[in-house]
Amino acid sequence: MTEGYVQGAPRSLLRLEGAALLLFALVGYWWSGQPWWLLAALVLVPDLSMLGYLAGPKVGAALYNAAHSTTAPLVLLSGSALLDDRMTLGLALIWLAHIGFDRALGYGLKYVSGFGDTHLGPLGGRL
Repeated sequence: MTEGYVQGAPRSLLRLEGAALLLFALVGYWWSGQPWWLLAALVLVPDLSMLGYLAGPKVGAALYNAAHSTTAPLVLLSGSALLDDRMTLGLALIWLAHIGFDRALGYGLKYVSGFGDTHLGPLGGRL
């Protein structure tokens, strides 16, 4: 499958954007004053959404994409600001760091055609 993949310079820019998101989230996490062990313990939690693939590629892709879209953690981040809650801020930043790291490595949002088919290209593809 090549249709729907971002290629060339736009793909590189999206991966760079992911690296910037990771960096921003880590700096924000440091500023939040939350313990680093919490980040280490929770940074891979969004990947539990891959268990949705046990129910098939359609459910798996939907759950994976929901857990790997920036929308929910940005809403959580906004809520943390409104509530002045540093723990919620830390959790939102951990989630954003995970997403940024994934994007920087080329792990994109999934298509229902298979786990390896992402909007950033097939998993294992070149930059």
